[in-house]
Amino acid sequence: MTDFIGNAAGMIWSYLEQQSKPVTLSTLKKEIDVSSTVLMMALGWLAREGKLDIEISDESFSYKITLKR
Repeated sequence: MTDFIGNAAGMIWSYLEQQSKPVTLSTLKKEIDVSSTVLMMALGWLAREGKLDIEISDESFSYKITLKR
């Protein structure tokens, strides 16, 4: 299972690297072909490694995710 989560983390990282602005969690769910549970575990993996900036938007209550530069 760890390999599966790691692969999902790689897909997320690759997707975010191609983006010029932050993406929402719902966009990631649409673009990354894994279950919501695996997506969340992969995001946690990347966040724990210090690779993500995650902000919550006050007006829309959605998360905006980018790679740390």
